[in-house]
Amino acid sequence: MYVAAANPPGNQEEWPMSLANAEAAQPPSRLLLLMEGRALHELAAFAASLPLLRLAPRGDGHPVLVLPGLVASDISTRPLRGFLKDHAYAAHGWKLGRNHGYFPGLERRMVDRIRDLRGRYGRKVSLIGWSLGGIFARQVAKVVPDDIRTVITLGSPFSGNPRASHAWRLYELASGYRVDDQSNAFARTLAEPPPVPTTAIYSRSDGICAWECCVEKRTDKSESIEVHSSHCGLGHNPAAVYAIADRLAQREGEWRPFGRGGWRAFVYPEPAQVS
Repeated sequence: MYVAAANPPGNQEEWPMSLANAEAAQPPSRLLLLMEGRALHELAAFAASLPLLRLAPRGDGHPVLVLPGLVASDISTRPLRGFLKDHAYAAHGWKLGRNHGYFPGLERRMVDRIRDLRGRYGRKVSLIGWSLGGIFARQVAKVVPDDIRTVITLGSPFSGNPRASHAWRLYELASGYRVDDQSNAFARTLAEPPPVPTTAIYSRSDGICAWECCVEKRTDKSESIEVHSSHCGLGHNPAAVYAIADRLAQREGEWRPFGRGGWRAFVYPEPAQVS
């Protein structure tokens, strides 16, 4: 269950959402898929917004590992990592080339990368994963929770129908595994949040993955943040980037849910709640 996607509902007051919504989710409409081209405009908006984004909360120097999406590489996360470095984080790419999906030894290599960063900086590592990278981030955080400070996912379909996506065939072609094969899921149960502070950032206008499959269960350590974005633009969408900075800037051990008071209420819709 590594890939997914869906059609946005007509009424945002349908919540709380049951897990059955995610199981019944279907791939996004063709219109939303065609609208993924707006990711280029979101990159331009990110560049134009940098003077304002510099006002976002700054970090404390702890290491942040950023994982790319399906068939993407560290090149795709370079704008986000550059922003994080400018905000006083030790941001790093995963250094495993293109993300072709699960392969034998992936868990070990990711654990080694995390422990190398923790040893180098003497601090717990925050994980940011885009789409499939977010699923890997959640799963490896379940394997080594004592090494992880927080997990942030960007449009990652970790629950529901694994074929509610325009990418599941590509996943099977790239990885050689069936999209619904749970035997390659590290810590297995994908939908269960990791035992560390976890934030799922998603968009109802995602043209690749069903947004219903990208919403986190609300617990005392997990939350969801909704933004207006394409799937391919989530890694540099200004609203998503600001939310990432806000989440990472919290002091270790003092995690609180994302606040939507003041101007944020106009930028961040009230997120769906999974019951």
